[in-house]
Order: sequence, then C-alpha cells, then structure tokens
Amino acid sequence: MAGLPTTARVVIIGGGVVGTSSLYHLCKAGWTDCVLLEKNELTSGSTWHAAGNVPTFSSSWSLMNMQRYSTELYRGLADAVDYPMNYHVTGSLRLAHTKERMQEFQRAKGMGRYQGMDIDIVGPDEIKRRYPFIETHDLKGALYDPSDGDIDPAQLTQALAKGARDMGARIIRFCPVSGVRRENDEWVVETPQGEIRCEIVVNAAGYRAAEVGKMFGRDVPMMVMSHQYILFEEIPELMAWSKEQGKKLPLLRDVDTSYYLRQEKNGMNLGPYERNCRAHWATHNDPMPEDFSFQLFPDDLDRLEHYLADAIARVPILGTAGLSKVINGPIPYAPDGNPLIGPMPGVPNAFEACVFTFGIAQGGGAGKVLAEWITEGQTEWDMWSCDPRRFTAFAAAPDYSVAKGMEIYGNEYAIQFPRHAWPAGRDRKLSPIHDRIKALGAQFDAYNGWERATWYAQPGDDTSEEATLTFRRDGPWQHRVREECLAVRDAAGILDLPGFSRFRLQGPGARDWLVTMITGLVPKPGRIGLGYFSDDKGRIVTEMSIMALAEDLFFLITASVAEQHDFEWLQHHLPRPNQLTLQNLTDAFSCQILSGPKSRSVLSELTDADLSLPWLSHQSAQIAGHWCQLVRVSFAGELGWEIHTKVEDTGAIFDAVWAAGQKHGLKPFGMYALDSLRLEKGYRTWKGDLSTDYTILQGGLERFVKWDKADFRGKAALQNEKQQGVKKRFVTLVVENPGDCDAPSVSTLWHDGKIVGETTSGGWGHRIDKSIALGMLRADLAEPGTAIEIEIFGDRFRAVVQKDEPLWDPRNERLRA
Repeated sequence: MAGLPTTARVVIIGGGVVGTSSLYHLCKAGWTDCVLLEKNELTSGSTWHAAGNVPTFSSSWSLMNMQRYSTELYRGLADAVDYPMNYHVTGSLRLAHTKERMQEFQRAKGMGRYQGMDIDIVGPDEIKRRYPFIETHDLKGALYDPSDGDIDPAQLTQALAKGARDMGARIIRFCPVSGVRRENDEWVVETPQGEIRCEIVVNAAGYRAAEVGKMFGRDVPMMVMSHQYILFEEIPELMAWSKEQGKKLPLLRDVDTSYYLRQEKNGMNLGPYERNCRAHWATHNDPMPEDFSFQLFPDDLDRLEHYLADAIARVPILGTAGLSKVINGPIPYAPDGNPLIGPMPGVPNAFEACVFTFGIAQGGGAGKVLAEWITEGQTEWDMWSCDPRRFTAFAAAPDYSVAKGMEIYGNEYAIQFPRHAWPAGRDRKLSPIHDRIKALGAQFDAYNGWERATWYAQPGDDTSEEATLTFRRDGPWQHRVREECLAVRDAAGILDLPGFSRFRLQGPGARDWLVTMITGLVPKPGRIGLGYFSDDKGRIVTEMSIMALAEDLFFLITASVAEQHDFEWLQHHLPRPNQLTLQNLTDAFSCQILSGPKSRSVLSELTDADLSLPWLSHQSAQIAGHWCQLVRVSFAGELGWEIHTKVEDTGAIFDAVWAAGQKHGLKPFGMYALDSLRLEKGYRTWKGDLSTDYTILQGGLERFVKWDKADFRGKAALQNEKQQGVKKRFVTLVVENPGDCDAPSVSTLWHDGKIVGETTSGGWGHRIDKSIALGMLRADLAEPGTAIEIEIFGDRFRAVVQKDEPLWDPRNERLRA
C-alpha cells in the first residue's frame, strides 16, 4: 500500500461515487495534486448497495442539468478511462394516474427539451407497446425518457478512480480521518497513518458527513434513512421477451404509488419509497456504529407489503417470481432532499459534496460542480438548489432534520405544488406577532424557517392541505389574495415580514469598498437604494437594499433565504487588512410593510416623523413610545413604508398601527399578495429572476450600472458583453386568454417553432387582472409588442412583450405620492 503523502492541494474525505467523481473532475480541470482518503474500501458507504438508477427527471432546472450531465459522462466513461462498465440505457416510463401528474410531466418535458433531451409524453397504448407486461386501465399516460437506465455503482466508482489515478491523483484506502485542524492558513488532516497538509478539504463522507462536519465545527443538516429494495428470481416470460427483443424493459416508476420497478438480468428489482419509513441512528439510544462498511440493516418487509401488492397488480408477471434478496441500507437525506455541494458554511477553504439521496444519478454532475467551485470559485449553472448555505443553523437540529428527512422520503415522488406548504418541522422561527396574525386568519409557510403569512383565510374558507394540491390559480386563497391586493391598492395593507437578513457594515472606508462591490451607486446618508453584486463574469450574485445611516455606516438588507450566502459573500471579499466590521443582526430586528394610499394617514396619527420625506429615504422615529426605522420603500408598488423594529418592540408597534388603521380600511396581507403586487411592478425575486444563470445586463439591470466608476467587480465582463451584444434580455409578458394556470418558472418561450427563452416567475396581477410572466427572451425578440408563445404545462398561449416599464403605475406616481 502506498504511504500517505505529507502534502496535497486538495484532500477529499470519502471514497464513494461522489468523492471519486470530485477527484476525477478536479484532475480534468488540471488540479492533479489531490488526495482522496477512504476509511475502508472504495464504495463501502451508500454506494455499494445503491440500486444504480440514472434518471434525468427533476422538477429543478439545476438538478436536471446535473443529472443530464451524469448520463452524458457515463456513456463515454468506460472508453475515456479504459475501464469496463455495465451501463444499460433502457429508457424509462414514469406513470401518471392524475391530471396533475401529467401537468408535472409536461413541465419536465419542456425543461428537458430545452436542455436538448428527447423526453416525451406517451399515452396508455404506447406504454403497453414499450412495456407489454403492464396493466394500463387506470393510467392517464407516462413520461418517457430515452436516456434513463441503470449502472453498476461499484464499476462506476472504480472507473472514476482509475481515471483520476491515471491523471496523477492519489487514493489512500483504509485510512480514516480522525480530525482536522487549521495551521498557518492551511488544513492539517489527521489520520492513523500520519498527517497531510493541504489548501482545501472536501467532505464527501456520504451518510457519515455529519461526523466529519463536526471535525470542522460544522453541524451538517442531515439524517439517515433505511431504504429497501427487493430482488426477484428469473421470470421466464421476461427472459423470452428480452431474448427476442435483444434489450431490457424500460425502467418503470409508478410515482403516484411511490416505487420503481426495474429489470435486473432476467428478474426484477422493486424499490419503494414507503410512507411508513424508518430513520436510523437518530437518537442517543441508536448511535451510528464506529464502522458500518459494506453492512446492511435487517429486512423489514412488512413496510413494503402495500407496494409489493400494487406492483404485482401493475405488472402481474412479478407475482410469479420468487423473492431472491432484500437490500436494506443507509442513505442520507438533507431536510429538502437535495444534496449539499459547495462551500462549507462558516469554514474557510472547505467544501461539501455529501448527503446524496440519488448519488449515482447525480454523482457525475456533482463532481463537475464541486470542481468548478474549487478551481474557479463559481459554477457554470446556478446551483443554489444544492448550496450548503441554503440552510441556517436551525436546520441542523436533529429533530428537524429527522422530521423533514422522513417527510421527503415518504413523499419522494410527490408533485411540488406551488401553494403547498409541507407540514413537518414547522414553527422553528416565529415572528414576535405570530399569534396576533394567526388570530386574524393567517395561513403560513416557512422561509428559511421563519413562519410568514401567505394569505388570510376567513371563516368557511377551505384551509385543508388537500386544497393546495393543485397547479390551478383558483384555489380557496385566490379571492382572499385579490381582496388583500385591492386593500393595498385602495386603502392600506400591513404585512408581517420576520427574518429579513440584515447585516451592519461599518468602519473607515466602508463606502469606498461598497463602491467596488456593487455595479451602481452607494446611497448617501439618509437614503436607501438597491445594490447589485456581480461576479467576475458579470453574472448576478445577489441584490441587497443598502441603507446608509452615516458616511461609513450601512445596513445591508437581503432575502431571508439569502442570509448565509450573502453574509459569506460580503465576508469573503472584505479588504485585507480589514478595518471594517461586518455583523449579522438578522435575529435582532423584525419588519412590517405598511403600504397603500392611506398609509401616510395611518402613520400621521402615531408619529412625529417627517412623512413628507421622499421615496428611498429613511429616518429614525417613535411609534407608541418605541424606536423604529421608517423606510420609504414598497415592494408592493404603492405609497408605503417598511417599519423596522427591534424584536421586543414589534408587538407594541404593530398593535398601535393596527388600531390606528382600522378607520382607514387597513387589512393584513400575505406573501401571495406581495408576489402578485411585485409582478405588476416587474420587481425581481432572489434566485428566481435574479440568479447566476444571468448577467446583470441580461437581467435588465443596466440602470443600476454606473459605467463611469473607476472599477467594480464584473465591470470588464459587462463592458465586453455590452460591446459584443447582449444575447437574451429580461422581459415582462402578459399572457393573452390564459388557461387555469399561470406560468411557473422555467416555462419555455417559443417563437416560430423555436425555443427562444424561459420564464423566471409568473402569476396573476390582481390590480390589472392579467396573467403575468417575467422571463428571459432572445434579445432580437425583446421588443414591446412582439408576440411569442409561452408553454404552460404543455399548452401554448400567446403572450406579448410589454414596454420596459411597470404594468402598474408605470411612472411610479403612486409610489412617490
């Protein structure tokens, strides 16, 4: 066995498919001085017992990109590294029992076609033609994916390992990591075989990632599920069909029942995701063993009885086969079911590539993404869906991680409906006035753990979870959301907004540093403005509201879900040596939005503040004897103020505003109404309309670019893009004669039979009574009046490009009133 080297550029901890893929892709990028450490043999964690399915399907654009890349990589990998592999591209049929499932498939088909995949929707007759042993009487149709299939996980891992070794990387097996420490801006990785110094460490430890994370002082938000699948003996009819056809059956997924069924040689493999699932190693009474390499849990077939019976009814020849083996192994889950790929939160020069529920399907793409993070500091695709910083500290609490992991596992194939709030792990972070707004009828959803009102129900409204399982706009919330929007339009509305991410930046040179960090102007004291942060390629990193309290004292306010991401972006780019202080004060303050033409009248009864100060100004004030900051902005697009308060004063201030507002028609409004109102103004949302998939110029943000500044991050790339010509542009579209559904994000835009763009968000505008979509369109078509088609769940609707001004109050007269 080769000895442990004393130094490396990168050390990867974990030798499953993701660890070896990361090593392989680092080498492909030219970083060959890399070492992978594995405590046992390669694949000894979740990889060895994985079923090895390789789907491309996802309802997430970034995950679909990653899985598509995996299929493309695996097709040529055996030849590329000269290592034989069993990779069967069989295609797959994903069955639909309901109209809603067909709508989900239509959206996935649109996304897949955009990415160049030949995904299609087929009817029951075509299902039967492709899969002759199936019962189709109760099916609406299926999604057919020709790229789907299965691969041998051990061979895949060994192929990636060989490819990496051939390029110069080192793999040290039977070398557990016992600890890490930081010395002289380097990592020292401790093992029984000695120590190894490196610049960068990667936690790719799979279901043991939390254990490795603790070595860095990091609580990884994850838990471990037991996943079972059943292998069946040979089925003569299947063997005869395969021999005659010269191929395997397509992989079958009955997603509404929740299992997959795959041909395994001449037998079958059934893998359910059961509702009555089981978490492991979740309590002090059930600790993770010191070593579980190549081990399995005892069979627990009672849990699978319902799914086995359903599969036999669907494919009757399965009932003729004997059961040959049950595999019951550990697989990790993050609280949202997506993996963790990217910078380790709060830890310098450390990365995560772990907690993969579908590691075989995503492993190839994950290696590409992780290598980009390390070698370039950024990724080709916006990968927020997998960024470890999407979770803050609350998500690592074991009871939360376990509750969410079990909910995701039991609903692995569930449709992600836009108005459905998953019930597990709730009430983690409550507004100081949570009980008050709940009493007013608030229905809630969690935003980075913060419970926010989405809409306000009245007695008799259907507030059941079942009512939210739809893509249609006309759920029981719709007329209430309309009432909320019209109250904001005609009188006044108040929205409780806990959890705004809030950072205080101060110190000599703070203003000068901000000037270099954003594309536009830094506001003067007493003013607030939007700051757009670009990366070196000119892409949109984030948007923050910059509130200038003094020449070198600022509050930077950003989305609740952006808390960790944006704080680390600022922290990472602070000047060295650093005279500036940056503090995260998110938990110390709360906020309410008071908006509407009567909002000034409401406030005038409560404060001596100067309510004539213009739009984009702010001032300290007193309401009900308590300090607040009145900020003259409104994401709702009406006259209004954000009322920023200390957490402990929020209740008293809300009570005073609520009481004063009653005679003026003040109503509470929620996040659904705010979303409708902001669409009518063309205001962007973070990681929806604003993401690194787009540049500042593509995003329609050139009015926030101050070209005559000496320099700012991304300036050279943006100047070059402007000179070469912007290829796609942000547009507002109005959908003519819309159907029952508004456009979700990543709905395809068509013109003359060609794909010409995609939506970034959409919804109904209640002040203008129209269906609105925001999106990115080929630049030559981004002219007002251009008619295109927008594909919404498989149906195409005529949509018209609007002028480059808001649909509501285009000259901002109401906003500035």
